Amino acid sequence: MVKIKLYKNFNILSRHKNSILLIGNFDGLHLGHQKLFKLAQKYKKKNKLKIGVITFDPIPKMFFKKNIKHYRISNLNQKIKYFQKFNVDFVIVKKFDRKFSRIKALNFIKEILFKKLESNYIFVSNNFRFGNKRQGDVGLLKSLQKKYYFKIINPKPLRKDNKIISSTLIRNLLSTGELRKANNFLKRNWTIEGIVEKGRRVGKRIGFPTCNIDLTDYIVAKPGVYAVKVYTQKSKKKLKGIANLGYRPTFNQKKILLEVNIFNFSGNLYNKKLTVEFVKFIRKERKFKGIDQLRKQINLDLKVAKKIR
Repeated sequence: MVKIKLYKNFNILSRHKNSILLIGNFDGLHLGHQKLFKLAQKYKKKNKLKIGVITFDPIPKMFFKKNIKHYRISNLNQKIKYFQKFNVDFVIVKKFDRKFSRIKALNFIKEILFKKLESNYIFVSNNFRFGNKRQGDVGLLKSLQKKYYFKIINPKPLRKDNKIISSTLIRNLLSTGELRKANNFLKRNWTIEGIVEKGRRVGKRIGFPTCNIDLTDYIVAKPGVYAVKVYTQKSKKKLKGIANLGYRPTFNQKKILLEVNIFNFSGNLYNKKLTVEFVKFIRKERKFKGIDQLRKQINLDLKVAKKIR
């Protein structure tokens, strides 16, 4: 597998100029994105060129709309891992800030794509927008491709079940509890990474110790109970478990939290990074009259989760 070279600006090495470039947020790297990357691989093989990605952090929408906290399908670390699977040679992670947002679309094309990167092929989706006030689009790129010696590739969006597969669609599916569909469109289980925090230890007191994980800026899937698979930084072996994603109404909590109970596991995971795969949505979150009722329901949930592969 190719080792990816990471850049934080557009000053790239000469060996990475004159490459195939894919530009976008690529949040989740879903089937629509994967179609684009697979096509880029064909161009790479045919033309003996390198593949590079330009992506942005934070996602521009999160920059402009400060009230949006929970939005990402994948964090930056995950995205780079997904890029690696598609034989990408280098990634430019451009910090999206006020100064960069004010670059005019024509200047982005002339100064960055042409002069700095010397782009050869540029792969973008139909809804790609860039430049100050989103003035640039695929039409503008195509109108200037001969002048600046690059070729724009923008295949038709991928449709499945009569829907265009997009990051927005997957966010909507996750938030409404349609995990199976979301996973199908991702072609993998939706996965988050997080650091285990010390909590109120309520789970341990009632006989179900959990790892508490802050969602940071991930999208909030439908609050409820999920069958999950978990692995730590040190171990690639996936452990089965059950997770509660929600506000814990039985205990009158207001902060969204992911609590994961790993089956047949003992050990201290505080301050360790966990990767959690969401395998199946079991039931929505609800408030119980007391601890006994909650404990009874957890036992029922465990029986369901343990049967899921």
